Amino acid sequence: MTVRNRGALAAMAAGVAALTVATLVACGSQPAKDVGADEAATLATATPTPTAGAANGPSVPVAAGELPADGKIVPPVRLEIPAIDVTAKVNAVGINARTNDFEVPPSVDQIGWYRYGPGLEAEAGSVVVAGHVDSAKQGKGAFYRLRELDQGDTLSVTGSDGKARPYKVVAREEYVKTKIPLDRYFARDGKPRLTLITCGGPFDAKARKYRDNIVVTAVPA
Repeated sequence: MTVRNRGALAAMAAGVAALTVATLVACGSQPAKDVGADEAATLATATPTPTAGAANGPSVPVAAGELPADGKIVPPVRLEIPAIDVTAKVNAVGINARTNDFEVPPSVDQIGWYRYGPGLEAEAGSVVVAGHVDSAKQGKGAFYRLRELDQGDTLSVTGSDGKARPYKVVAREEYVKTKIPLDRYFARDGKPRLTLITCGGPFDAKARKYRDNIVVTAVPA
């Protein structure tokens, strides 16, 4: 899965071959029609229109430095989604220095939390978690069935403090990778929310990536 900085990251994606948010990987079957798009948009302070992933487009917010040592930010360490039988380890990840991509864990059964964004105790902003849908070598990924989630489904995220926090799905959307509004989904402002990302749509065998991104938005339950 890939998230590229458009000046440093170009588009969001989670992929089988490419592990970043500019090339997000998805399974072949298509999700149902988008649900909750308007509700997801209202969670952000600003609600920009999806823009193409051009070099001069908005960048994924990247901050220098490691996780704070004072514990003010609570990283997610475990994600459970009963509706799609997911129990996965969550790793704190950043940007690959060589590719400028969102660095998703190489093991498809694990997922990555974007450590330059909000943690679980933040009073505002989007906590971004991304993972692979599948892999030619490893098989189905933790987010293989992410496209099946619907409004009202529940999930639980456990933080490094050992506390499990319940969330409820409010939206599921699919975007062509070059049109996903990264500034909305990586925002540090707006109401607290959890953003789950993987790949979707048809697979381009030549480019070795999926065309689309699946984005699920959940709010504290």
